[in-house]
Amino acid sequence: MRGVGAILRPAARGARDLNPRRDISSWLARWFPRTPARSVVALKTPIKVELVAGKTYRWCVCGRSKKQPFCDGSHFFQRTGLSPLKFKAQETRMVALCTCKATQRPPYCDGTHRSERVQKAEVGSPL
Repeated sequence: MRGVGAILRPAARGARDLNPRRDISSWLARWFPRTPARSVVALKTPIKVELVAGKTYRWCVCGRSKKQPFCDGSHFFQRTGLSPLKFKAQETRMVALCTCKATQRPPYCDGTHRSERVQKAEVGSPL
């Protein structure tokens, strides 16, 4: 039977025992990287869509989705470490959703795609 002293003496245990979170060098690290990838330019113009009031949408953050401007799960299968932006439409209306991924008002277009920086970038490349 262990005495109380053995439980209270952290120095007697290894440093690995003190930190229950292991170094993520396992298979998990390949699927969930510590440093997320950068978003890539999907298109250089916004996409106009009609949002329906009360409906929840998932806007593609990574730029790799084949269903722009919405997420198709590409961020997961390409191991980007990014997640889609989930939002709920407050009213039914037509909106321009960003596809250059450089907007300051995600998921809505703010005109950043007109900038020289975005226009010079290759589609599929990070800014």
